[in-house]
Amino acid sequence: MRVAVLSFAHVHAATYIRLLRDRDGIELITADPEAPPDDPTRGRALAEELGAAYADSWDEIFALRPDAVVVTSENARHRHLVERAAATGAHVLCEKPLATTEADAQAMIDACETAGVGLMTAYPVRFSPVFTALRRALADGSLGGLVSVHGANNGSNPARSHPWFADPELSGGGALADHTVHIADLVDALLDGEQAAEVYAQANSILDDGGPTQHVETAGLVTIRYPGGLVAAVDASWSHPPDHPTWGGLAMTCVGEKAIVEFDAFPPLLGGFDSTTGRDRWEAGGTDLDAAMLDEFLDAARTGRRPSPDGASGLRTLRIVLAAYESLRTGQPVTLAVR
Repeated sequence: MRVAVLSFAHVHAATYIRLLRDRDGIELITADPEAPPDDPTRGRALAEELGAAYADSWDEIFALRPDAVVVTSENARHRHLVERAAATGAHVLCEKPLATTEADAQAMIDACETAGVGLMTAYPVRFSPVFTALRRALADGSLGGLVSVHGANNGSNPARSHPWFADPELSGGGALADHTVHIADLVDALLDGEQAAEVYAQANSILDDGGPTQHVETAGLVTIRYPGGLVAAVDASWSHPPDHPTWGGLAMTCVGEKAIVEFDAFPPLLGGFDSTTGRDRWEAGGTDLDAAMLDEFLDAARTGRRPSPDGASGLRTLRIVLAAYESLRTGQPVTLAVR
């Protein structure tokens, strides 16, 4: 299978390249023609460092007709690459959020459906075995009905290494756009795609004050109400300082009618102090969620089945983010139209 990684803009691009490079049966090609010419962490320089074949232009890479592509460009540039990939018959895994506007997200979904290819949204936490157990407990009635969910997705500021995250034209927003979607997707999975009814948000840029984030928020709280009665609260922030022992983390507390469940997507395997660096050290345990997500994507591409989470999942979570920003603008809860 020929797989292309399109753009190195996103912080996860290098991870996907390493995972695909080392897989049997995969011919990996990459391209990043929109990289700043003076950025040594992107473009041909990164491809050579990672030992990945590189094409100098989008035309060159699409002429090779990849079977599947991973889109890791700036959020506002997803649509162009997804539409070009679909037109060449390639299945698509697209980084989150799916787009920066609902119109772009819907166009991406339509393009892939018209071309008969799969569109998957990159939500790796769905593939945690612990989350699978949580879904099973909800489905078999062990928890009873869900009453509330509180999720926290906190991490380091990606704009420190990738400045476009702090450019709202390219990113669509700051920590709310970057981190709300992960929790919203997990709730989406627990509720089998039930669409949110109302969203209210508050945010500021106090955390990481002085960092490269003058035009976007670095922390926020988003409250989401669903038609069935569930209320979800999302703590989304770029709050980890540069010397934090881990890049990020995600945890949820689910309150059911029969039980309360705590879920941690990245439980610590080892903790301690590194005397060589003078810093705390924390090695994460558990499944490699990015690898598990790629397993799902590649299997769906090979068999032609619909991947999960799909583009529709990405659109539902994007609508929540867009409503959160509308709530920030108005100071009021925002009602979402039933689709």
